Amino acid sequence: MPRSHHTATATATRRDEALSRRRRVLRRQRALAGAALGAAVAVIALLATDLISSTPPRRHGVQVQPARDDAHPAGGRTPRTPSAGTYGVGAITLHLVDRTRTITLPGGQVVPRPLRTVVFFPTVKTSRMSRASDITHRPPASGRFPLIVFGHGFDIMPGIYARLLRYWTSAGFVVACPIFPLENPRAPGGPNENDLPNQPADMRFVIASLLHLAAQPKGPLHGHINSGEVAVAGHSDGGDTALGLAYDPSLRDRDLQAAVILSGAEIPMLPAFKIAPGGPPLLATQGTADVVNLPSATATFFNPAPPPKFLLQLLGGSHIGPYTSDRRQLASVEQVTTAFLQYYLERDHAAMRHMLRAGNVTGVAHLRASS
Repeated sequence: MPRSHHTATATATRRDEALSRRRRVLRRQRALAGAALGAAVAVIALLATDLISSTPPRRHGVQVQPARDDAHPAGGRTPRTPSAGTYGVGAITLHLVDRTRTITLPGGQVVPRPLRTVVFFPTVKTSRMSRASDITHRPPASGRFPLIVFGHGFDIMPGIYARLLRYWTSAGFVVACPIFPLENPRAPGGPNENDLPNQPADMRFVIASLLHLAAQPKGPLHGHINSGEVAVAGHSDGGDTALGLAYDPSLRDRDLQAAVILSGAEIPMLPAFKIAPGGPPLLATQGTADVVNLPSATATFFNPAPPPKFLLQLLGGSHIGPYTSDRRQLASVEQVTTAFLQYYLERDHAAMRHMLRAGNVTGVAHLRASS
């Protein structure tokens, strides 16, 4: 047997063993994080799965919850330098369908690729809202807001990231969270990580769908998204997904303005994956005690990435805790990511100073900058 075949087989075996180990550890950490989040996560999980109570109308392959069709047209522009808590948080669920691609169900049936997407958007904050976590049924606040498309991790629903997603929204961002059709815990036949290479195209489709809806006079987000201020973000496999869309030459979306990779890595099923020059500004975060995506996985893509780039090291941080339940590290992640996005999407120069302060907290986090 040729030596090259032995090498390829050994590489595939190591990759499969590594993925299996990641899944086992991830399930344990997810269970711990989920227990810590409690009711706060349940609110967003409910929004992610049960917002649609009737069969809504279909528009261009998109199903929209009818109650949000009354969103009023926006005038003006969102204020610069919004801080967390400036806005209330509203949410809708979109039933997007990419009819140009398919998935195969366990019984062999081939269907168009479904991408149910929870969209959080800024609303006018009222005196009755006691916490930034309150979800309102008000229409979007007046103005055009930057768009963040966020990818969840393997065998996880977006609800586990409830606090971080609400923080971004209350600071003045529209945040779209697609539920990947074959990697989520309710996927037909169980979650399948081998679908990961298909997810960058899912993110691309969601971006295009949101921009399309924002341009439609009767769309639920009409006039509320700035098409020139788009970023991708993601955690774990969702971070791999965002990384591919932002930097790999075969997957890349050149219109992205920023990328936030939370404990992500290069897509392991793509041996030719590489970081191409000319990608958007990068913020990578990494727990130093992460045993699912090791710190070396972040270094592999961060080191060759072009500047400007930033690495937020979460001291003693695990794979999931800093983005869900570890309050001190989550506070640093919230502030650093928000300031990074404000700086590179909205050109708010004051945000850079805040990012550097929030990213350097003794015993909690250290921010490394390369511009």
